[in-house]
Amino acid sequence: MNNEQVSEFKLIDKVIHINRVAKVVKGGRRFSFSALVVVGDGAGNIGVGKGKANEVPNAIKKGLERAKKKMFNVPLKDGTIPQMVEGNYGAGKVLLKPASKGTGVIAGGVVRAIAEVVGIKDILTKSIGSNNPHNVVKATFNAFKKLRNPEVILNLRTKTEKEGIAPDLLKAKNQNSEPQIQESE
Repeated sequence: MNNEQVSEFKLIDKVIHINRVAKVVKGGRRFSFSALVVVGDGAGNIGVGKGKANEVPNAIKKGLERAKKKMFNVPLKDGTIPQMVEGNYGAGKVLLKPASKGTGVIAGGVVRAIAEVVGIKDILTKSIGSNNPHNVVKATFNAFKKLRNPEVILNLRTKTEKEGIAPDLLKAKNQNSEPQIQESE
């Protein structure tokens, strides 16, 4: 998404994690902060950003700017996700399952914040492995990127020879014989 499309929406932002980092210098310790922020419009668009600064508000502001630049669309179906999906990043693993209407968001802290920002009303989740917020966020985003609309999947399954999907295999299937493999000597 470009910046013009982002400004049209009312964006919701949530701070996932703030980390204080200390650098030891001659006069003592110098503290800086990093903030992990997610931004969404509540209708399927979401982005994540990390900001670093010497003060917390500046770190959050930088994270928001980066998150707005990295927004993408998540396919939703009736307030939930279209199919079960699993996302991995490092040692973090997140399992997302669609839920029936009225279930609510059954998720831990990081995944719950992401689900609320993207606009998911009903979902079942399980975070397995690492509980590092950065890994859980990236694993959740990996799962979101694997999601497909049911219409897209149906179109992929019904493509014909004219659209270029394995014409040799389709011809062989229509002739009820296996494709001929030529061996060179």
